[in-house]
Amino acid sequence: MSAQSNGGGENQPDEVQDRVVRGISRRTALAAMAGLGIGGLVFQRAIAALAIESAEITPDLVKQAEWIAGIELTDDERNAVAGSVRREAQRLAAQRGVALTNSEPPALTFFAAPPQERSALPAELLSREVGLLDRAVPERPARDEDLAFLPVTKLAALVRSAKVTSTELTQLYLARLKKQGESLHAVVTLTEDLALAQAAQADREIAAGRYRGPLHGIPWGAKDLISVPGYRTTWGAAHFAEQTLPGEATVARRLREAGAVLVAKLSLGALALGDEWYGGTTRNPWNPEEGSSGSSAGSAAAVAAGLVGFAIGSETLGSIVSPCRRCSITGLRPTFGRISRSGCMTLAWSMDKLGPICRSVEDCALVLAATHGFDGLDDAAVDRPFVWPPRRELSALRVGYFSQVDESGDPRPDGPEIDLLRELGVALVPIKLPDHYPTGSLTTILNAETAAAFDDVTLAGVREGLGKWATPFRAGRFISAVDYLRANRIRRLLMRAMEETMREVDLYVGGDDLVLTNLTGHPTVVIPFGDRQGGKNGQPGTLNLTGRLFGESELLRVAHAIEQYSADYLRRPPLAE
Repeated sequence: MSAQSNGGGENQPDEVQDRVVRGISRRTALAAMAGLGIGGLVFQRAIAALAIESAEITPDLVKQAEWIAGIELTDDERNAVAGSVRREAQRLAAQRGVALTNSEPPALTFFAAPPQERSALPAELLSREVGLLDRAVPERPARDEDLAFLPVTKLAALVRSAKVTSTELTQLYLARLKKQGESLHAVVTLTEDLALAQAAQADREIAAGRYRGPLHGIPWGAKDLISVPGYRTTWGAAHFAEQTLPGEATVARRLREAGAVLVAKLSLGALALGDEWYGGTTRNPWNPEEGSSGSSAGSAAAVAAGLVGFAIGSETLGSIVSPCRRCSITGLRPTFGRISRSGCMTLAWSMDKLGPICRSVEDCALVLAATHGFDGLDDAAVDRPFVWPPRRELSALRVGYFSQVDESGDPRPDGPEIDLLRELGVALVPIKLPDHYPTGSLTTILNAETAAAFDDVTLAGVREGLGKWATPFRAGRFISAVDYLRANRIRRLLMRAMEETMREVDLYVGGDDLVLTNLTGHPTVVIPFGDRQGGKNGQPGTLNLTGRLFGESELLRVAHAIEQYSADYLRRPPLAE
């Protein structure tokens, strides 16, 4: 997810280099022939017009256009690409129905100055000092099983007071990862040697009075698209199963500096899609018959199963929210740009986000406080204040809701979460999300950026070990630059419309908004709430809340109040049974 990472190895064999050269030669020939109208803009527009008018993109049409895209396909691949391109053509048709003035810019910004030359906010606004709402020091549980499921807030109190050492906690989680991680298919690599060394260091520092904060000595797991020196970073795909990257991701470095202990690299769907990776399908701890959803599959499953204190996941289009819903665990997808993605796999530069997956809302606040901010390595990472505990009272917050309209035409709040919010004393405001733009069609942006991020793999003719991505990568080469930019211009309009909606509220509850808010960059938190419909073993359902851009303090404040009132976050899957 870093703009600096790439989709494949740099040292390509001669055969691969030949393929790349042939691709460049085709594009060179295309440029030379453009003046004659052969294969140039006229030809490409003719193909696009034919596709939209007839909605019929055939494998033969794909074959004729292959040399333009610089790729060579088999008959089966042409069939698959034709279907994918047909669907993309429908998206483009929807986008072309939106009127755009000449002055409407795309949702892309060029920075003339390198990131390190851009000024940051004053240091006093960016302190990672963080307080706790719950300062009580609990007694050490009699059973290790109970200890493993404690939230970070309580684990931190136990470690700081020396009622539990970091080494004891690390050994407990390593044992659970070995026992349950394999059956859940949640673990790619145990970082046992590193973990024990970091835990021993944490114990020495805490004993000497050098306490770094609430994450000091707490074991955590990294989604295996986060690079850590000395360990594989497989991206969940067989093609990259032995890949090692030289650098340390900023998020891993900041957690190390906070004293956290890395115990495992956790599974993700191949190249951040779904819950299927080269080691199997990651399972939902509440119901192992179903997958944990993705792509932060292992991160959500491991936290829900009590295998780590917390985890870091990532989201481009649902990869934190979806597995947290499936596994009934707390997860925060922060505002785009909150956490640097340097050293992490890129899927889509303008959509990728990193975020914490934890056993409580306050845990998410602690992890966000330790990891957010500008680093000079990810151009999108910015400094914005984050305060915890929040300074505003619940009664001062305005929470949006979606409701039916009663016979008098007035909005009628409905649902147990609305009743609870009313009891908590927040102001409830009816809202409506922007619906006058073809939001779903704007996944063109994701498709184009993903294809570009892994273009070297496509040009190299890689067909295996990519999960479900091979066809979308090829199809993405048929999206024109004009169509990509048009989608981003509509995205800008969508962002403005969303900003108008959010002027009325600090956050809102519920909503079918996964595509919308990933495009606009708004933060969302998922919390366990109520009962999951059709769930097994007492699995709770979930509730999601979405906040203003960089409004995580208020968002997490309301989520924490709901969580503490309902106590559904305390439920845990019956793994011992």
